[in-house]
Amino acid sequence: MSTKVSKRLAAGANMPAPGEDVLKNTQEAIHAALTRLGYSDTVYELLKEPIRVLTVRIPVRMDDGHTEVFTGYRAQHNDAIGPTKGGIRFHPDVTLDEVKALSIWMSIKCGIFGLPYGGAKGGIVCDPRKLSIHEQERLARGYVRAVSQIVGPAKDIPAPDVYTNPQVMAWMYDEYSRIREYDSPNFITGKPLVLGGSQGREQATALGVVVATREAAAQAGIDLKEARVIVQGFGNVGSNVARILHEMGVKVVGISDANGALYNENGLDIPDLFDKRDSFGVVTTNFSHVISNEELLVKPCDILIPAALENQITEHNARDIQAKLIVEAANGPTTPMADAILEERGILVVPDVLANAGGVTVSYFEWVQNNQGWYWTEDEVNSRLERMMVNAVHNILKTARRYQVSTRLAAYMVGIRPFAEAMRWRGWL
Repeated sequence: MSTKVSKRLAAGANMPAPGEDVLKNTQEAIHAALTRLGYSDTVYELLKEPIRVLTVRIPVRMDDGHTEVFTGYRAQHNDAIGPTKGGIRFHPDVTLDEVKALSIWMSIKCGIFGLPYGGAKGGIVCDPRKLSIHEQERLARGYVRAVSQIVGPAKDIPAPDVYTNPQVMAWMYDEYSRIREYDSPNFITGKPLVLGGSQGREQATALGVVVATREAAAQAGIDLKEARVIVQGFGNVGSNVARILHEMGVKVVGISDANGALYNENGLDIPDLFDKRDSFGVVTTNFSHVISNEELLVKPCDILIPAALENQITEHNARDIQAKLIVEAANGPTTPMADAILEERGILVVPDVLANAGGVTVSYFEWVQNNQGWYWTEDEVNSRLERMMVNAVHNILKTARRYQVSTRLAAYMVGIRPFAEAMRWRGWL
């Protein structure tokens, strides 16, 4: 084991809370990128934390008549380039530090793809699986009322995230339009088509992941037609990644959900699994031969696509990963210590801020269409997304070779530079 890896492993003895860990790791990555680019510590001080964070308390009348109070957050990382943009997640493990880190990641994604946005992120501490549809609606509307003063088409544009979907976006859109007393389709993206949503939005993140996988596989010398792929996570992104790959003739040998995982070295029947999944992406409850998520990650495969939650690939399993290529469909699935091990082993990693940016890219398309009142076909949306994904992947790989750095550091370098330059031009520095 290298000295660098040993030091990182030793540093893990006194680990902070998960949210703090994610934020700290993100800040370290930004600092490394800015240092490599030659920017001062002042730039880092402006970019290491969101410029604006709001914590709200949301009272919700439950179906049985009693009132519960939920905590919500909205973090806006940097608006030097334009309005901020980012999803809203409903999840019991949402923390303020996690939301801060996710807002920074959104900035990096926007920078990589040249979008006129800064990053933002929102979250509500709740378990939507335990809420009725009416309780979810009241919670969504209450959140919009609570944050309405800092969001809007030219301020901060929300979107779907973990456990939120077009229906939740529709409720939020309706509530915001009521508050402002005019129709505001450009306030939020990921809406149903009939309310101004974009063709191709629902599968945009997955399609972007697949394009990134295709381009990176070619760089790694992997023939997709002969490859075995594992997709960890079977929510909207993971299930669509598996479906698209299957339709391309790629053998998907493993998938997982929150309850367990399925693995078959001869390939899984993805259309059947896709039809059986519930609205939360759970499908394994229909089967008896289920393994754990931990077991799935180290099963034989050529390409591993983590599409679940943070910190799935760690120093504890990174040496057992059998994939030659990892494409991060989830946000933050790989810890820094695991990253160092994978780099040492020569495993190519397509980082999350590059691989899963198809969602924000097509959200940008939706916002543009809402602003101009002119809507594109699905083929137009997909072709624009594919072109931008291909260019971004090759730009990051080229940057990594030019500076002799990892693909993750290269992605942060490309993504953070526009914000440093925008702040300089504005006179903030």
